[in-house]
Amino acid sequence: MDELLVGWDAGEGSMTDSGYPRQVRAWMRGTKLKDAPVVYDDAPKEDVAAGQYMYFDRGHWHEIRYRSKTFYTSEHWWRRPSPGVPATEQGGFTKIPIQDDADVSTFGNSAIITLRSDWTPTEGGKSYPTGALLSCPMEQLMASEFGNMVVLFEPEIGPGGYPRTSLEARCGTLNFLVLNELHNVNCTLRILEHTEDGGWRQAPVASEAVPVGCSVSLRAVDSDSSDSIWVTRDGYLEPDSLSLGSAADGLTELQRLKSKPAMFNSDGLTVEQNMAPSLDGTQVPYFVMRREDAELDGSHPTLLNGYGGFEISMTPYYSAAVGAAWLEEGGTYVIGNIRGGGEFGPAWHQAALREKRHKAYEDFEAIARDLVARKYTVPRHLACMGGSNGGLLVGNMLTREGAGLFGAIVCQVPLLDMKKYHKLLAGASWMAEYGDPDVPEDWAFLENHSPYQRLKNICLADQSTWSCPDILFTTSTKDDRVHPGHARKMARALLDVPDAAPRVMYWENIEGGHGGAADNKQRAYMWALTYVFLKKMIGRGRVLGHFDNSSAAL
Repeated sequence: MDELLVGWDAGEGSMTDSGYPRQVRAWMRGTKLKDAPVVYDDAPKEDVAAGQYMYFDRGHWHEIRYRSKTFYTSEHWWRRPSPGVPATEQGGFTKIPIQDDADVSTFGNSAIITLRSDWTPTEGGKSYPTGALLSCPMEQLMASEFGNMVVLFEPEIGPGGYPRTSLEARCGTLNFLVLNELHNVNCTLRILEHTEDGGWRQAPVASEAVPVGCSVSLRAVDSDSSDSIWVTRDGYLEPDSLSLGSAADGLTELQRLKSKPAMFNSDGLTVEQNMAPSLDGTQVPYFVMRREDAELDGSHPTLLNGYGGFEISMTPYYSAAVGAAWLEEGGTYVIGNIRGGGEFGPAWHQAALREKRHKAYEDFEAIARDLVARKYTVPRHLACMGGSNGGLLVGNMLTREGAGLFGAIVCQVPLLDMKKYHKLLAGASWMAEYGDPDVPEDWAFLENHSPYQRLKNICLADQSTWSCPDILFTTSTKDDRVHPGHARKMARALLDVPDAAPRVMYWENIEGGHGGAADNKQRAYMWALTYVFLKKMIGRGRVLGHFDNSSAAL
């Protein structure tokens, strides 16, 4: 192949308002990039992005063009390309007849469709639920013939109308599709075999589930030639390991290849999963990592972490920093699986979109209260931490409950001023998640969970009894996604009111992008700073080393 489909900042009109390419060009070997002809230029600049790609999949060529209208909606077009023929000389594209909020890929000559909302392809015909995974022969799909549609995954609905299962990921080999399903945020694997007639049948799998507190990720070795799979496994207390297996034998004979060394002593530590009732009665799961022999007397320094956005699941993972700096020294660490995330599929995410954002914050508060009710901790020994959208989450904890529920807060690379977020860096691409503050109807609900406005208009208003927990803001000068101005102005506003906010700390790294650090040395410093702050603010001397809880100095 002598041609590359490419999008980049080629000057005026080539990028969207969100900062991503909106044009596609066909760059031929031996020519200058600037001379590459435009093959797609129809995406409005208000879209998030546009693109086009051609690929070979298990004996079949496909080419897909898309325009991402919002973060969650796209239009897709398909054609059967002729290898070696320039893109400018290929036949035309046909729009794929699926909903704009559905995703599409392929498995050989079958289309694989992921639903974010209920779908009834034909009037009066069969309906498919939100979160389902479907398969249909590609040519039949393009002809709007849905009679051979196969359901590969369908979520189970639990109490309250929310699914209790979701499809976390999938891995396709030459002949098999391995589904990584979450059942109440616990991983289960299921294997489907693609038959010669284009259908699917259930295949055996070695283990029904992965232990509580562990995760598995899968990657095909070469999906065009074998059924071999790289299997990576880790957990809150289990270091990453890499094994080689085969979908053909149901992953029954895994060859362990490598494992990272344990970075902290997990002896005597345990992982528990609890449910907390949110304000509307929804049961919200959360994981607790703690010392197994610790008496539940409310005295233990506890760190609650969450995210709750963009359909991102907070599944188990191994963290050397959490283990060495917190768990090993007697702290309790908690992960909240609140609405807005993807733990129970699209419906769980959509339950906290836009005007329903407060549901995520109510869930997080419910977990905090449940930790107190179960006597894991008390508010003065309880801290919360979150980054990016999680920074928005803990910014709301700061301005909703404040020191009444939390003794300390760590707010990392945060979104905080929701009046201006869409004007800064990649913010315009997130309006489908949060809303458009320039639309009065949207600002009416956005203002209620914009921490900067809440601080100014509610927390610091006359007669307010609000008080600020000890707080640490961290950000990066070179963050290219969330502007450091969010953290800067919030910290400044708090520093101006020392009576209400006596301990406000701020650290801005001049490098590092959205991760806050450019290399391991900077990353180590950032996390050391974070955990020293937490130990001093919510720690007990006998539990967390020699640190004095009354000291505010770092």
